[in-house]
Amino acid sequence: MTAWGALALPADQILWIATSVGVAALIRAFTGFGFAMLVVPVFSLILAPNDAVVLSAVLALILGLVTYRAWWGLFPLAPVLPMMAGAFFGTAVGVWFLSSLSVLEFQLWIGVLVAAASLALARFTPGERPASPPLALGTGVASGLMNGAFAIPGPPVILYVVATLTDPAQSRAFLMMFFFGSSIVSLAMFSLAGLVSTRPFQLLWVAIPAMWLGNQLGNAAFHRFAGAAYRPLVVGLCVLIGLSISAKALIDL
Repeated sequence: MTAWGALALPADQILWIATSVGVAALIRAFTGFGFAMLVVPVFSLILAPNDAVVLSAVLALILGLVTYRAWWGLFPLAPVLPMMAGAFFGTAVGVWFLSSLSVLEFQLWIGVLVAAASLALARFTPGERPASPPLALGTGVASGLMNGAFAIPGPPVILYVVATLTDPAQSRAFLMMFFFGSSIVSLAMFSLAGLVSTRPFQLLWVAIPAMWLGNQLGNAAFHRFAGAAYRPLVVGLCVLIGLSISAKALIDL
């Protein structure tokens, strides 16, 4: 594909990318999480596994950069170092796993993972519990494994934040910070593993405008409606997407 080849994408693929990225950016701006859990399953339907995870990571990096004022300086510092150290190790192992998957295997794993993680989030009761460096380290390793294999670092760190932080603004800022750092780590690992191609970057013309619009709407929603009402919507949507992707992969096997 030439540098302008992405302009000739089928209309349905453009619609899938724009819609998934826009909705995911809105939810991420409102809650601090959910971006990768929504876009990677959709990307897996129209892109090769390596292109799907790279595009998701690139968009997460861009989001973190352009929205840094929404999270910088608002998160607790104590768990950052052990969690990012664990994420670095876990991502390296996860990338090795990604390189061994076929397209259908990738879709199946993505679907099952997203559905299971969403159900776990739905059953988890928010509440402030003691945090510790070993807990942060273990959370980082688990998140890194999912980040390297599927570019979805969210579920372990979301559970950590729900369990240890009760302030919505602080929780949102911590998640945004961690996902920004995770995107840097994953892109570095993907590059070292030779998984980065030009295709994801050719699709940015579709994704970035949708991401910008979704982010603006999500920020407005957060400042007006911040609270726990978003959880059933995010969880239900992720479960539906995960089960749909898994069903498609099983049918195609």
